[in-house]
Amino acid sequence: MAKVTWNGVVLAESDQCEVVEGNQYFPPESLNQDYFQPIDKTTVCGWKGTANYYDIVVDGQVNPGAAWYYPEPKSAASNIKGYVAFYRNKVTMES
Repeated sequence: MAKVTWNGVVLAESDQCEVVEGNQYFPPESLNQDYFQPIDKTTVCGWKGTANYYDIVVDGQVNPGAAWYYPEPKSAASNIKGYVAFYRNKVTMES
């Protein structure tokens, strides 16, 4: 079971993660949505498509751009549509 925490709260936990390029992508239903705030940031991957980002907010503390997801990935990355990954240097990851 993979789990992501930050500032003492569980952000996501699942045994149904997809691993792409060494990153664990968590299914949307495994997220504790109370802590995710969409931000106006995107990046483009040549084979996955356009990624959107979240700030993580816990008790008023903001972890900027700590998580990302592909709302409409290219076909090669269709298995991670809507799944969320985290920057390992910004959160605590356990597996």
